[in-house]
Amino acid sequence: MNAPTDLSMKTDEVLRVELEVFRRQHRDLDEAIEALQAKGTADQLTLKRLKKQKLRLKDIIRLIEDRLTPDIIA
Repeated sequence: MNAPTDLSMKTDEVLRVELEVFRRQHRDLDEAIEALQAKGTADQLTLKRLKKQKLRLKDIIRLIEDRLTPDIIA
């Protein structure tokens, strides 16, 4: 996962593409975690690592969504 922390240097179009990629990766991780848990053979360290990676992706997704959502002053 090589998402730069400085989103201000990217265009909205690039951010939208990256957002979809990160969402897909998040879904894939979710499915992998569910599959490992359903098997019952997954070790806890692997599950913990995958869940941590999933949380990092979620944080990146939120940052990009915040950047793409215009501020509305009421």
